[in-house]
Amino acid sequence: MTTHSEQRTPSPAWAVSPEPFSTSDATRLRRAYYAEVAGRYWKREVTEAEIDQGLLDFPDDGLEPPTGQFVVGRLDGEALACGGIRLLDAVTAELTRVYVDRRARGTGGGAALLGALEAQSRALGAERIRLDTRSDLVEARALYARHGYAEIPAYNSGPYAEHWFEKRLV
Repeated sequence: MTTHSEQRTPSPAWAVSPEPFSTSDATRLRRAYYAEVAGRYWKREVTEAEIDQGLLDFPDDGLEPPTGQFVVGRLDGEALACGGIRLLDAVTAELTRVYVDRRARGTGGGAALLGALEAQSRALGAERIRLDTRSDLVEARALYARHGYAEIPAYNSGPYAEHWFEKRLV
């Protein structure tokens, strides 16, 4: 019960929708994603040239219909999150590039991204969604576990893959 002296703070409004990964907002978010994951791995700031090279080494191919989808999440209108899915086969989608700007963490952006990406996966015919991640990305691993992703044996041999998760979509 709210008294006259208390005021409820409205929860942030996340809107997540498909967007080409080449838009200015999507590009800025993909660069921020790479800067963070590379910086955490290397334990230092990354340079713009390293970000450029990383995006070349790990292209976003497949993150557009008919083989996938990229989404951008906006918190009260500001682009602060992104993620993508790509089909590995007719019934398996892979989650990738999941990122929420530090300023927006803890506001439901990760959950909003997962919900949208799972819906996009279903629309592409996927019955399950998989992902790989690293040990040092503890927040990401916790997010996936909270949303029904279970650890599974390795399904790929990515150079940075240390944990593999899957969630049934049907």
